[in-house]
Amino acid sequence: MTDTLAPSPTDTPATEPPPNGADRTLPRLVRDTLPVALDVAIEVAKLNGVCIRPIEMRRLDTHTGQSEPFDIPCGTTQEAKCPPCAKRNQQLRRAQCREGWHLDHEPVAEPHPSTDDQKWLIEFRADVEAKRDEAERNGEEVADWDEAIAGIDAEINAAGMRGNVLGGRAAPKRSRSTRRRQDAPDLPKRAKQDTTLGRTFIAPDGRVYRPSLFVTLTLPSYGKIRSGLGVPADPSTYDYARAARDALHFSKLVDRFVQNLRRVAGYDVQYFATVEPQKRLAPHLHMAIRGTMPRAEIKAIAAATYHQVWWPSVDEVRFDGEHLPIWAERADLGDGATYPDGQSGDYLDPATGELLPTWDEALDQLDTDDEAEPLHVVRFGSQVDVQGLVAGSPDAHKRIGYLTKYLTKNLGDPLDPDDPTTENPARRDHATRMVEALRYEPCSPTCPNWLRYGIQPKGAKAGMLPGRCKGKAHKAEHLGYAGRRVLVSRKWSNKTLREHKADRRAWVLDMLGLPDETVTDSHRYLWRPISSKDPNRTPLAKRLLRGVADRHRTKARLAELQARADGLPVPDLSATAALGVAA
Repeated sequence: MTDTLAPSPTDTPATEPPPNGADRTLPRLVRDTLPVALDVAIEVAKLNGVCIRPIEMRRLDTHTGQSEPFDIPCGTTQEAKCPPCAKRNQQLRRAQCREGWHLDHEPVAEPHPSTDDQKWLIEFRADVEAKRDEAERNGEEVADWDEAIAGIDAEINAAGMRGNVLGGRAAPKRSRSTRRRQDAPDLPKRAKQDTTLGRTFIAPDGRVYRPSLFVTLTLPSYGKIRSGLGVPADPSTYDYARAARDALHFSKLVDRFVQNLRRVAGYDVQYFATVEPQKRLAPHLHMAIRGTMPRAEIKAIAAATYHQVWWPSVDEVRFDGEHLPIWAERADLGDGATYPDGQSGDYLDPATGELLPTWDEALDQLDTDDEAEPLHVVRFGSQVDVQGLVAGSPDAHKRIGYLTKYLTKNLGDPLDPDDPTTENPARRDHATRMVEALRYEPCSPTCPNWLRYGIQPKGAKAGMLPGRCKGKAHKAEHLGYAGRRVLVSRKWSNKTLREHKADRRAWVLDMLGLPDETVTDSHRYLWRPISSKDPNRTPLAKRLLRGVADRHRTKARLAELQARADGLPVPDLSATAALGVAA
């Protein structure tokens, strides 16, 4: 008989961790202060630059039949959603800005000569078009011909040709007189030169300088602002209605500025611009311009630039509260056809049953009124900052960072979270008033807010309610501006953002000595997203750990290659080595 008893198989050693991750013998108050393991995993992923919202995909190798999971970054540009992806996109934009700002050669790619197959497709398209037109003249059905032509157009694009054979727009564009307003100064117009580089200057020592510009444009004042807070001194006199409309149409004003800039400059001006929020919650523009012009001309162009919004009047509120238009389904036209605008119904006046005018009818009425005035005219403010920069200078590098500084934030986000004025009640009240001013302001021809003023929105459908527009402009994080945050001209670097991203990817693969499988055989793999309801979907925590481990291996490999190139000892940066654990 032994002096000790053998341990029971169900006994748990004292050194084994508790099954639920935390020692249940600890008081609840102490356990609640312990960090959650998943939260720590997310923080570790952020520190290592790993996407915290990865999209799981499954890749099928068509050669071997092997299937394996891959995590694709979410790719968001907003820091509030995923800081690593937002920072990566910010760095990509900085590279794009830097690569195109001070070019010394024309970034123009000449089209390749057409092939015999491409010419044959165009000839075949011409023959089918002629037969389609003949059938239409004879009163025959042309739906089959149109379907065949659409298929040929798809083959034309697949054969390496871009654009449409017919070109132009299908429907004529509605436009009003382009005569300049009497309250806007005229601008000079120079003969355009076929270049995108601008002027150069040669120093006495023979060095060639190619200066460029950094321009900042702001919107006008809507009332006195309290210094340091960015809020109105008197909210009751602050023109929120005008501020809301200016924000809604700011992107159109920027387009007009670029058009005027190119007319005056006399060359194809290229630019990289970002729209960012001011402290007073109004959008303003930072623009890097390749080439240089006199500062006085830039300021004159900004002063002469305006955009007129030719929309129906919103001075009279016809429907509000419980008195709202009602939706009625349309009857077919007798032969089974539907109305040309594609709407399945119309909105009616609930009191009289009268049909509300459609968007096109409202514009037709506006066009026939010779005394009509635009709904709104948006202009830049008097503050125009123009700075000249030279390639390679510290100021040029600093401005690139300034251009992309706030791209990871929404227009409604505080610019500096550490600023004590961020949580100021006056700032919150200012943002609330701005959102309320945008609530019933029409943001586009399809906005449901047009019903409030007795007009059917373009493409009206059942269920529309004024004040319930789901458009981007009405959201608090955008504060009226629904346009793109980054504006890049086509010939800035002669590359799309995807091509800049491919360059960075190719560099990493080349440094690691790995082949680019998309180049060697782009049709080898099939990708399929994994649904969130898929029972075989990898849990988020495991995908985060997988991403962190992959990033550690990549960093270690790059550090090893760098050390060997510099003739230094190869460092061991793996986490297992740091913990003293055998890998």
